Amino acid sequence: MTAFLIVAASFLLMEPLTALVHRFVMHGFAMGWHRSHHEPRHGAVETNDLFPIVFSTATIAMLSVGVYVGGGDVLVPLGIGITLYGASYLFVHDVVIHRRLTWLPLPSGLLAWHRDAHNVHHLYSRAPYGFLAPVVPSELRDRAERAEVARTDRSGRA
Repeated sequence: MTAFLIVAASFLLMEPLTALVHRFVMHGFAMGWHRSHHEPRHGAVETNDLFPIVFSTATIAMLSVGVYVGGGDVLVPLGIGITLYGASYLFVHDVVIHRRLTWLPLPSGLLAWHRDAHNVHHLYSRAPYGFLAPVVPSELRDRAERAEVARTDRSGRA
């Protein structure tokens, strides 16, 4: 039961931790890597893809320490929770929102609120910084809605 609680807690705590990393690392000193994600894609891979490599390497190292050195009763379930979060992020962000697996059929309305929140982030390079539970500040939501209404009025179509 303790292992399950550690898995669940680590999964849940990854969202605020990820939002902080996204805000202060990716949109801070590591913007050099992250910038590629805010620009038009030129191929299947972007520099921003280095982040999951770094994060997964750290998680694999933690799991390895837990299995081979000690502390596995905490480190392994912690690593499992982090890995589950990473897999969820991969599905929501890369597969559903950015459609990086174009051959995979998905319902168009699947996780539409995530896509809308992420579009606000890409429009203004500001909040929301979270991935699975994005919180869009009302000022940015209103601003994006006004921009959408203006775009629709200019084009004559929704």
